[in-house]
Amino acid sequence: MTRVNLTFSILLMWTGIFPSFSNGDQNSARPSVLFILADDLGIGDLHCYGNSLIETPAIDSLARDGVLLTNHYAPSPLCAPSRAGFLTGRFNHRTGAVDVPSNRGLDRITLQELTFGDYFRHAGYATALIGKWHNGLYCRDYLPHQRGFDLFFGFPNGGQDYYRWNLLRNDTPVPHDGRYLTDALNDEAINFIRRHRQHPFALFLAHHVPHVPFQAPQALIQKYRTRIGGTNNENVATIYAMIEAMDQGLQRVFQTLKEEGLWDNTIIVFTSDNGANLKKVNGITTDRFHGGFAGNKGNVLEQGIRVPAIIAWPKKLTGGRTIHTPIHGCDWLPTLFQTTGKQPPSKAKALDGTDVMRRLMGEPMPELESRTLPFQKNRYTPTAYSDAAIRRGNWKLFWPGVAATMKKDATRDNPSYQRGITEPHWEMPLDRQLDPAPQFTAPTPKLFDLAADPSESKDVSLLHPEIVMQLSNQYDRWFTDVFSDWQKSRHQIIEHDVQYWKQQ
Repeated sequence: MTRVNLTFSILLMWTGIFPSFSNGDQNSARPSVLFILADDLGIGDLHCYGNSLIETPAIDSLARDGVLLTNHYAPSPLCAPSRAGFLTGRFNHRTGAVDVPSNRGLDRITLQELTFGDYFRHAGYATALIGKWHNGLYCRDYLPHQRGFDLFFGFPNGGQDYYRWNLLRNDTPVPHDGRYLTDALNDEAINFIRRHRQHPFALFLAHHVPHVPFQAPQALIQKYRTRIGGTNNENVATIYAMIEAMDQGLQRVFQTLKEEGLWDNTIIVFTSDNGANLKKVNGITTDRFHGGFAGNKGNVLEQGIRVPAIIAWPKKLTGGRTIHTPIHGCDWLPTLFQTTGKQPPSKAKALDGTDVMRRLMGEPMPELESRTLPFQKNRYTPTAYSDAAIRRGNWKLFWPGVAATMKKDATRDNPSYQRGITEPHWEMPLDRQLDPAPQFTAPTPKLFDLAADPSESKDVSLLHPEIVMQLSNQYDRWFTDVFSDWQKSRHQIIEHDVQYWKQQ
């Protein structure tokens, strides 16, 4: 996406040229927004995406009532950076969130960025983030209720126990009470909807399912043990049980919207932060149906970044349709916010996402077919040619991850994460040390034609050197741009941490 096109797109969006969302219309009937984000849910983990073993009737019904996307991309193949893209509408590198080690602040969205909560609160909406945050912890200034959300009910850590959970309601600790975590989050979402049934709301419901630890109601686990069969199925049976438990709770959420008369004019988006983890956990496989795509959580092959996405809005969108146009996770904020009819907050920065509502309504947007979608993810300091890709049309150029840049220092980074799974949130200074990226020879990129080869099994780079060159140049310009912004954001995050702890 060029800066010129970005600027033009943003100007069109903010000047309200779309007649169906004129100020007069939405002052009386502005839609509410329910954005549901699952955690490590792969493109093969839903019945409506071709999984014949799992039962997800509530989400399947959402697809029947709405629009199912087959080429939807998470901003990153890993949790915190991907969430930063969804929350800000900007490439995650710009925000400061490039990795998951919260102890080093690499998950933080710099305070100079605005979030989904900031935008919708600015538009006069009641806002809430319920569930997993993982975009800044160990410091109150980075928690959701300081970032535009009226209510935060959830956990800031990257993981949480499903039964021995410890949550926050804004600043107040909420200890576990016997409920399954997924049920507690859905219960809170239902209560929020009922409290705000006469006022537009924007609810970001960030479920933990099916992220580790693998825990679910025993009756559902046994159901899938029996259904899957075999002797090495415990993780997959539990994962499917977790997903069905989430689906059952979402059915209660959807029913609440209907009972309160809000269903027709609530925009519901369901998606995932990254692809499925298909590696062994505790020595037991998690490999399962994944639609034939290559890759894993943590890398930018298709299974790592191409994730389910469904949007329903009965009042405006004709349901029962499938769209194959590539859509990016950064597109959701501009797409959803423009339905409010409001101008952006005064401190808003240029968005990398595009308002795609016309395409979702069935109108052509040929510019979406030809734009470039870049991705990059390694550990710690971002590195240009390690685990990187850029897609344009059906072409995708991919640089494999370089081992030296993909290693995690678990000894330093895991203890605080593990403690946060079962213990209440606490504050502490960051481990501010961050080594520069290691020196290495860039791997030779591979070129895939996703139309002919969606499994990314055939490298055709030698047949199309001109495409390789074009995409390489576009990727280089993008990475130089976002890396510069990351350096600025990183400086802001570290400087804030220094000053914060001087004052304690």
